[in-house]
Amino acid sequence: MNTSVWRIGQTLNSVQSTFVGLLRIWSIPLVLLLSLASGYTTYYGLSYFITDWIALIITVAVQSVIVICSLELAGCHWRANRVRFLTVGVTLAVALLVSVSFSYFKFYELSQQDNTLLARYRALDQNLNDYLDRVNKLKSALMAHQQKRAEAAAKEATQAYLGTLQGIRDESRKRVGKGPMWSHYNELQRAEENRLRQMETSFGELDQRITAARGTMQKFSSDLKNPALYAELMEQVRQVQSKADNLASVHGATPVLAPPWGSHAEFVRGITPSFAMWEDLSLFALACAAMVDFFTLVLSYRLEFSAPGPLTEEEKVLAFHGLREFSQFAINDNDELEFVFEKSELERAKRYPDWNRMFAVAFLLNRGFLRKVSERSVEFAPNLYPIVAECMRKELPQAGSAFHDGNVRQFVERKAHERRV
Repeated sequence: MNTSVWRIGQTLNSVQSTFVGLLRIWSIPLVLLLSLASGYTTYYGLSYFITDWIALIITVAVQSVIVICSLELAGCHWRANRVRFLTVGVTLAVALLVSVSFSYFKFYELSQQDNTLLARYRALDQNLNDYLDRVNKLKSALMAHQQKRAEAAAKEATQAYLGTLQGIRDESRKRVGKGPMWSHYNELQRAEENRLRQMETSFGELDQRITAARGTMQKFSSDLKNPALYAELMEQVRQVQSKADNLASVHGATPVLAPPWGSHAEFVRGITPSFAMWEDLSLFALACAAMVDFFTLVLSYRLEFSAPGPLTEEEKVLAFHGLREFSQFAINDNDELEFVFEKSELERAKRYPDWNRMFAVAFLLNRGFLRKVSERSVEFAPNLYPIVAECMRKELPQAGSAFHDGNVRQFVERKAHERRV
């Protein structure tokens, strides 16, 4: 029964190790893809400020530093080597700052694209309305001026009919009726009235074009990326401009200056990165830029923090026999088994050779089964416990009877004493 239970535990440990190994293998392409994505956004931002090939070199260097420093950070410890830890940490922070800062421009463009289009539409709508309002004011001024001319001509014709017109000879004054004087002023009145009617007709056509332009502008607001609607709008605006300029020249008025109308490609173009984007800070864009590098850092850190692969049977035996040569074990604050790998005072006095066990410690540190927590102590990684337990089981007599008798500690101490002797 005990043997079957132990085998089930071994199977579970094997399945868990395989699953963790697969996750580790999958983490490698994920790190590369995340680095590629972050590199693209970083290069996009850098290329607007420096030469393309220099931006590419800096991008490759920055992404490499992020991955390398993440791996280095997992392999060092604050208490073990503070200078190395600070150097790696500062280098990683600088690389992350560069990557996030220039990646922000791309994510800002993506997140603010709709807002930018809306802002451009509002500006276009405002410019068009201002222009059409000025055209309407010009039209009203010309109409009012012609209306006054028609009214003045009608008044003079009436005065000529009644003989009260100022500036005529005395014999023509107070002569009521349709005479040569009245006929002249009546012709002038008809000419002004005809001009007024022609102006009303022309202004009616202008009003139709203004109405059509406003309607197309309203339709364009629902589909800002439609180049056909934009082209139709610009054509109608040009017709309004042509008609307004023609009327102004005919009637001797100053034409209304129209604002520059760009192409649809200019209207929908992307945002040119600039440091002004930091003034209008987008927290969403900043979070997206930081998120990509954060995942790259975490996955790279975990790659080094976990063991690269299982140990062979010979390596397990080597590790077990090397570890049990140490005696100063303790449970640390991380709930991990920690031990001092330096010689004790007694061992120094006896000139104890510790090359084998020190090699085992260095080997397990390199493979990720041990973690250095200070200059003189290391702790077990979680995946080292089942290996030690398996080796202890094999060392126990009769397939683990001593384990079930509660004599593990005495057995291990006896075996350790036998090896020292």
